[in-house]
This record gives sequence, C-alpha cells and structure tokens, in this order.
Amino acid sequence: MSACVPTRAADPNRTERTHPPHSPPPAGPRRFRIAGADVSASIAVFLIALPLSLGIALATGAPLQAGLVAAAVGGLVAGRLGGSALQVSGPAAGLTVVTADLIQRYGWRTTCAITVLAGLAQLGLGCLRVARGALAVSPAIVHGMLAGIGVTIAVAQLHIMLGGTPQSSVPDNLRALPAQLADMRAASVSVSVLTLALLLLWPRLPGRAGLLLRKVPAALVAVAGATAAAALAGLRLPKVDLPSWSNHALAGLPEGPVLGLVAAVLTTTLVCSVQSLLGAVAVDKLVAGRPGLSPPVGRSNLDRELLGQGAANIVSGSLGGLPIAGVAVRSSANVHAGAVSRNSTMLHGVLVVIAALLMVPILELIPLASLAALVMAVGIQMVSLNHIRTVTRHREVWVYAVTTLGVVSLGVLEGVALGIAMAVGVALHRLTRTRITHEEKEGVHHVHVRGQLTFLAVPRLSRALHLVPHGADTVVELDGSFMDHAAYETLQDWQKTHTAQGGTVEITGRHPGTRISEPPFGTDCRCRPWTPWRNHQCDGPQSASPPEKNPDGSDRSEQDPTGTGGARGHELVRGISAFQRNTAPLVRSELARLAREGQRPSQLFLTCADSRLVTSMITSSGPGDLFVVRNVGNLVPRPGEESGDDSVAAAIEYAVDVLRVRSITVCGHSGCGAMQALLDYEPGGARTPLKRWLRHGLPSLERMGDASLPWGKLAGRHPADAVEQLCLTNVVQQLEHLRAHDSVARALDEGALELHGMYFHVGEAEAYLLTETDAGGVFDRVRESDLTA
Repeated sequence: MSACVPTRAADPNRTERTHPPHSPPPAGPRRFRIAGADVSASIAVFLIALPLSLGIALATGAPLQAGLVAAAVGGLVAGRLGGSALQVSGPAAGLTVVTADLIQRYGWRTTCAITVLAGLAQLGLGCLRVARGALAVSPAIVHGMLAGIGVTIAVAQLHIMLGGTPQSSVPDNLRALPAQLADMRAASVSVSVLTLALLLLWPRLPGRAGLLLRKVPAALVAVAGATAAAALAGLRLPKVDLPSWSNHALAGLPEGPVLGLVAAVLTTTLVCSVQSLLGAVAVDKLVAGRPGLSPPVGRSNLDRELLGQGAANIVSGSLGGLPIAGVAVRSSANVHAGAVSRNSTMLHGVLVVIAALLMVPILELIPLASLAALVMAVGIQMVSLNHIRTVTRHREVWVYAVTTLGVVSLGVLEGVALGIAMAVGVALHRLTRTRITHEEKEGVHHVHVRGQLTFLAVPRLSRALHLVPHGADTVVELDGSFMDHAAYETLQDWQKTHTAQGGTVEITGRHPGTRISEPPFGTDCRCRPWTPWRNHQCDGPQSASPPEKNPDGSDRSEQDPTGTGGARGHELVRGISAFQRNTAPLVRSELARLAREGQRPSQLFLTCADSRLVTSMITSSGPGDLFVVRNVGNLVPRPGEESGDDSVAAAIEYAVDVLRVRSITVCGHSGCGAMQALLDYEPGGARTPLKRWLRHGLPSLERMGDASLPWGKLAGRHPADAVEQLCLTNVVQQLEHLRAHDSVARALDEGALELHGMYFHVGEAEAYLLTETDAGGVFDRVRESDLTA
C-alpha cells in the first residue's frame, strides 16, 4: 500500500502535498455546519435579547439603536473570540447605572469613546493573564454591587412606567416619586401592569398546553402582548423611536477632565470584566449539569474570555453601541435551550442584525412603558434572596449591605470601594476577635478559646494559661479553624511545662472529648494536617498524662498495648467528628442534591478490599460517581457457580440493568494478599470461608500456568515476580467472567457498556490501564493524552 504513495524523491517537480505511509486519504474541503440545537437555541436567545436590548438602552438614556448594536456585536465578536463557548454577551443590566451616569456627564459620543478605552484595558488585562485574579473579589461584594444596580434600575424605571421621566440618582427619584404618583398616566400604568403580569404568569401556565407555550420566552410574550393590547385599545403613549441608521452617532474623541475619564474607564472595565468572568464560571456550572454532551463543551478560558470581551467593547464603542458584558439571563437561556457550540451565540447576533435592518416598523410599535416594566423586573431579580441567604450564612451580610447602599447612594465604583474596605475590616475583626475564658469545674480547669488563635491573642492566652495552678487537670478547648505558629509554640511550651510539674492537659476541638489533629502536642509525634486518612502510628505518646489504671491497680496499657482502648483509641469518633467539623459543610449541598435525585453513577468499579486501595483517591471521584463493589481479590464468580454467595452477581445486575452504568472496571493491585494465598492454595485441608471464596480465583491460576499464553507485561516490562503476574492475569480473567453474565453480555451487544481492566501499583502510586485483552494482556500507564483517545 505504501508503494503507491508518491514521494518528492520520485518526482521532484511535483507540487502536490504528500502523505506518509498508512496515513488516511486527504479530507475534502471542510464544510461549515450548524447543529440544529444551536439554531433553536439562537432563536430562543434572540427573542429574549431583542426586547431586553431596547429596554436597557432606554434605561441608560442612550439611543435605542445602541442596544441593538451592542447585542449584535456581543453575539458576533465576543461569541467568536471569547473563551466561554456558550456565554452570551451584549448590553447588560449590570452596566445600566454606569452607562447612564457617563451619558449624563460626558454625552453619548464620549461614552462610546470610554467604551473603546475600556475594551483596550480589557485586552491589556487579558494579555497579562490576570483573569483569575478578578474571581478573588468577595462574592458578597459582587452580589452587593449587582443588588445596588438592580435597586437603582428599578426605582428609575418606575417613573417611566408611571408616565414620567426618571431623575439622575436614586435619592432624587425617591424624592420625586410622590409627585409622580399624583400625576401618573393611566395608559402607561396599564401597559406596565400588563407587561409585569405576563412576565409573572407566563412561566406558570399549567397543563400540557402550558408546557408547550412556556417554550416561548416570557420577555417576548410580555412585550408583544402589551404592544398588541396598546394598539388594539388605541392608547396614545410614548413608543420606541428608531431614527435612521444614517443619523446614528458614532464614537468621538473623549472630552472632559482627565481624572474623571480615567475613573470612568476603570469603572466600566471593572464592571464589564467581573460580570463577564463570573458569568463564564456560572455557565461552566450549568454545562456541567448537562452530562453526555456531544461534542463536549470545554471549560471556559477566562483569559481568552477577557480578550474577547475587550475586542467586543472596542467594536461596539466604535460603532456607537453600549458597553458589553456577559449576560446571565441570555446565557442561561442558551444553555437550557440545548446549545452545543459558540455557533448559537454568533447566530443570535446575526438575527439581531437582521431585525435591526428589517423589523424597524414593528419595533417602533413597542410602548416605552412596556420596556421599562421589563427592565424593572430584571432589576428586581438582581436583588437575589438566595444571595442574601448565602452571605448571611457566611457572616458577610455587612459587606453585602454596605456595597449595596454605597452603589445606590454614591455610585458603582464608590460602592465597590466601600465594600472592599468593609470586607477587609470584617476579615481583620475575625482575625483579632478571640475570646479566651478560664473557669474551674469539679476540680478541672477549663480554658476555652473562641475564634482564631493568632499572635495577637498570645498575651491573653498566656494570661489565661498561667491562671491554672501547677499540677492541676486541665482541658484546653479550641473553638476555631486557625492557629498560627506563635500561638502553637506558646500552647506547646506551656503544655510541656505543666505536664512536667505533674499536671494533665487535654486539647480538644469544638466538642468536649474530641481531640484535634492539628497542631500536634506530643513530644515525639509530628503529624500533619493531611494525616487523618493515613493509618499512621506516632512513635511517642500524645500526652504526658499518667497511665490509666484498672480497678485492680494494674496498668491498663499492659492489657491494651496497641493503645486502642480508652480516649486515646477513639480514632473512629475523632474521624467522624473531624468530618462533621471540616468536610460536612463543604459537601452538604452536593449530598443533599444526591439525596433528592438518587444515585446515577456512570461506572461500576469492582476492586479488592485491600485497605491501601482508596478508590476515590486514585480515580479523583466523589459521591455519586462510582458504584463500588469490593471483595477479597477483586473476583467475579462465574454465573452458576455453587458459591452460596450471589452478592457480586447481584451488584453487577443491579448496576447494569437498574443504574444503567456505561462502563465496568476491574481493578487489581500490587502486593495482593489474595493472589499470594492463591499461589499457596492447596486443594485439601479445612474448607474455611476464605478458601471457599478463593476457589473463584483458580481459573486465574490456571490461566497463568497455561504455557500457550504469554505472560502479560506492565508498561513494557515483565512482572517482577509470580504474585505480580498473577495480579495482572487475574484482572484479564475476571473480565472474561464478566462477559459470561447475561446482563453484561446483553449490554455489550447493544453497545451500551464498556469493560476496562486496571492495575494499581501501590508502591509506585501508579495506575495502569489494560490496552489489549488478548494473550496475557498489556497494561500501560495512564497518561493525560489518553483523554483524547
């Protein structure tokens, strides 16, 4: 076959491209295709973006066409260049207050120039790769900023809904509200109320018909319904006015004080960047909730997203459009509508361009009051009760409140600065506010430390510890999550001195009787925070307390040399307490979701019961990911064997037929005691439960002894000894046993199941996958490149 492939040496005058032997034939010209899911998703996003873009432009006081320009540029430029494939960018409600203030101060043309400069700043930040740094801003500050912007939007749009004109600030709008209520226009109020009613009720339509109707976006239904009702009723009220595109104002040279322009650029850059980056992270979470995407959607590249947003703002500002950022409502709709690539975002931008050019007569029928009601509803949604509950639970409600009030009363940049200052103050307060108390109960002295134990609290800690008399029994309870080196040294030195003088010291965590593992207080034990999962044994005692005595006066340690009895041996209790204190708060929400939805694992993982084999560690899996079956020797009994134990077969049937797992992995490991027992297996002797179970491994022993089958290899080398060879052979043999089970064979025939062999070398901490199942089997190291195989 390779002789038919032309080469340059055979004909040096040929100019066509050659291909190496055994390479596939050259592909024809690549065709641009758009998935049907992207088309439908782009239509859904377009129907939401069109009224929102006009409404946001109205709220800022910009030309209404500027909203359409920003929506189109956000879809085409940011959608093509950005790092988040499914995030939709355009004019965002979070930028409304900033843009409105800029237009009022500097005029529209200078605002466009500020947008261009903000885009250039975003390009610079993207080139510096600082996108991840923006995520370091406290969520309480971000949520407070958005809530303040939402309040500002809602109060301003209320005046338009009542038929008036909004003022420049929230206090001015609140002061003018009584007069506006006294002079409200019935036509504007009725259209606004109808818009809000449709927005509220449309997603709640009941029945099967409601399920179909709810696929039409509520924003489109609300604006279209209010427009139709106003037209049928013949109401006379202000409507959308789109001037000719020939009169559209473009960006001009910035005019104004330099410091003011710099602050404006910084504010626009900050809000656009933070909102876009947080939106990209949120989109990743939404995409992660859609398993089985084909082709898979990769995680967002935040630096590229910042570059894409910068390019979009440069183009939008140059063409006379609003500032652009990632938009949560449209991005969420894009993901939920089933988009699979960035084509949906770009196609929605094309649809906006078509609408701006061909649908002007229809758009000019929309009442301004309807758009104001739509934007006000968006502003109210930005004040999220879920965010308030979250910041309250994390004791950051003051940061949230100060940021919100600062944005409402002073402005976005000032409010964010106040929020940052408040966050720093709260952090310092938590670090320095440590309560240390001393009391005596029934002859035992208790020193209770509440809060973080740092060098700032060392003087108070030292005073409290020196109140304890020499030789007294003492309990030191640490109710905090952090201890620095200075506090650790102080406490350790005091403990050594106190125990040397005949006293006893017990260091506990939050709950009495629960020892903490960090920092260590023994003279010879140097445990580290990562040791709880290790079955470590300290060389020396953990405290210098006197040995416990039995009622007859004998030393209890002589009868319990392992130290597993008494308070010192409660490893299980300490482990559970550490889980409840440290791990449970981190996994509680995920476990609650699994409790509601039930388990849906994708893999059955069948492995050995060896305590050194930690499945979650070597597979980087979490709750709900693996359906794990463990037994001695990772054995799969053949169907029909008289074993008296159907537990493995039952687990296989349940995993394949009920849980619908997509793969089964048989994992062996080095130094397996079951394989050593198989090598020493003798047919005679007592029929113990272990011997009866190991009978299912005899086919592996026979396979290894078959001279017609070559021995398997481990990453190109021969096994180190007979035990390792049997461990590898056993994995191959158990895969054959799996194929004999009816449920497995049926799923394999349907192409719904894959079988994998795996070997874990404990001493090397190295995982190997079975790449060939013929002969003895070949196990290769797992590499990052295997993900693309």
